Amino acid sequence: MTTAFNLRRDPFGKLVLTNAEGEEFVGVAPVRSFPVQAPTRGISLVRDGGKEVAWIENLEDVSPEVRALVTEELEGREFMPEILSIRGVSSFATPSTWTVKTDRGDTEFVLKGEEDIRRLNAYSLLIADSHGIHFLIRDMFAIDKGSRKILDRFL
Repeated sequence: MTTAFNLRRDPFGKLVLTNAEGEEFVGVAPVRSFPVQAPTRGISLVRDGGKEVAWIENLEDVSPEVRALVTEELEGREFMPEILSIRGVSSFATPSTWTVKTDRGDTEFVLKGEEDIRRLNAYSLLIADSHGIHFLIRDMFAIDKGSRKILDRFL
């Protein structure tokens, strides 16, 4: 259940949460509980020190104004490009350079080892590059045949 609260930005751009009792918390930050599997469900609003001050069960259930503020804040803090296709790899041995098309454009990254490819569930993968940036493959069975063939060599 979503707690009754109001959310706004102060003149310094920080999120300010006012709860049902009228208490104000300046500088709250949204944190997703399940960023890959359910990005719009289970969002905690936390203050400094990580103490939760509000819970959003489903982002679709809050007002459009609150939804916009939370979404804007999350997008500014999170960076997890989604791989749409794998254009090529420099080698099937690691380390190797991957050339990929993502939802944020084309890029290259270095995969240090096969252990940097993690299964999230039966069809989702999380790939960490040599700089610690995580790339998501939401559904490895939905990507093109060539990309799937490359993936199979590393799984």
